[in-house]
Amino acid sequence: MTAPLPHGSPTAADIAAARKNIAAALEPTPCLRSRPLEERLGRPLWLKCELLQRTGSFKPRGVLNWLAGAAPDELARGLITVSAGNHGMALAWAGGERRIPVTVVMPEGASAYKVEACRDYGAEVLLHDDIHAAWAHARQRAQDTGATLVPPYDHPRIIAGQGTVGLELLDQLPGLDTVICPVGGGGLISGIGLALKAAKPQLRLIGVEPAGAATLKSAWDAGGPVDLEKPATLATSLGANRAGECTYPISRQVVDELVALEEDAIAAGTELLLGSGKLYAEPGGAIAVAAIASDTVILGEDEYVAAVVSGGNMEKKELLKLLSTAL
Repeated sequence: MTAPLPHGSPTAADIAAARKNIAAALEPTPCLRSRPLEERLGRPLWLKCELLQRTGSFKPRGVLNWLAGAAPDELARGLITVSAGNHGMALAWAGGERRIPVTVVMPEGASAYKVEACRDYGAEVLLHDDIHAAWAHARQRAQDTGATLVPPYDHPRIIAGQGTVGLELLDQLPGLDTVICPVGGGGLISGIGLALKAAKPQLRLIGVEPAGAATLKSAWDAGGPVDLEKPATLATSLGANRAGECTYPISRQVVDELVALEEDAIAAGTELLLGSGKLYAEPGGAIAVAAIASDTVILGEDEYVAAVVSGGNMEKKELLKLLSTAL
């Protein structure tokens, strides 16, 4: 049974407003085709290159739209968040631009590259055992200090900001039939889906998540968000431990198909996008292409398809691990 949208869920109008809110700071990302990649896949494919956005992922869209709607008292004592990296980098950058103190709580296993990037953007970074411990510490610190906790994906303004990717896709590829999108906590696919379905209800939206961190599928199966005890995946940017209270019901309305990908398929697809696609995408950013390459997503011969390449923040250690897994 499809869950009703919760009160306060973002609308198409909210996403249009978000586009105006972020326009001065962020340019639209390109949709590109790679002929060598298409030769390997045996089909045309457009790539929505969010890895070319500020801070190397789509995340600044949601962060800037959250800030645009924040009250002065929400900013007065600084901001705190939990992140494996990309959301933390985006919040650190945006906070630095406005001279707002930012604290990013990250799991111990987070990418050293992303930890240092958050610090370089001016954030205080705190490392805790795992994603569960990171969340517990962030909530306690917010309570103790009065800092405002900025969710990485489960907030209407964050979701509306991510939905601007969908508006750009509609402008850039008006004949589009299908969009394939990475899934972590569900903010990106929820926002994109709201934008796409408002304009073209018949358009097919497919979500791809790692089998080792299948947060949205677990929520679908359980009838609501559930905690994953130990999410573990090469696609660390998609390693959320729980789907959102907002993103779960939205996803039930806008996502037509949800698939999970094993680690070897994620690694092989990322290597393919790097080698043939010439895009330095991190595994979480490449997972939509990986789903096509592994035939996990079945597409019609004439289907007009775009894959969202959601991020490209990968350090050398991760690249070496990826290549060893893909071989």
